[in-house]
Amino acid sequence: MRKIGFFDIYVEDMDRAQAFYETVLDTKLTPMGDPNDDTVVMRAFGDDFASHGAGGALVKLAHAKPGPGGSMVYFSCDDCAVEEARAQGAGGAVVAPKYSIGEHGFVSIISDTEGNMVGLHSMAG
Repeated sequence: MRKIGFFDIYVEDMDRAQAFYETVLDTKLTPMGDPNDDTVVMRAFGDDFASHGAGGALVKLAHAKPGPGGSMVYFSCDDCAVEEARAQGAGGAVVAPKYSIGEHGFVSIISDTEGNMVGLHSMAG
């Protein structure tokens, strides 16, 4: 299988990061526990673990730090310009405004409040 099953986006300030993603993606994140470690703080994007695509969470861990240069997560959007436009007002920044990737649609690259870069992808022009 080549499907991504889950992703973590590391954060230092959970409340700030949660507010950013809820604003930019117009969604609600929910608390998610780690049955093996009660010091882990997580907020889930939501997934039933059986659907197509990947679920994921914001994660605050003592041994992992946020920042650019790691893996890139792309969130699917109807038109990535909409979510891109929300990023700066939510405390983030636009790294690369919406641009064409040819027959594969369009992407925007933004940074969140924690310094992570994330992608936004849409087919709409």
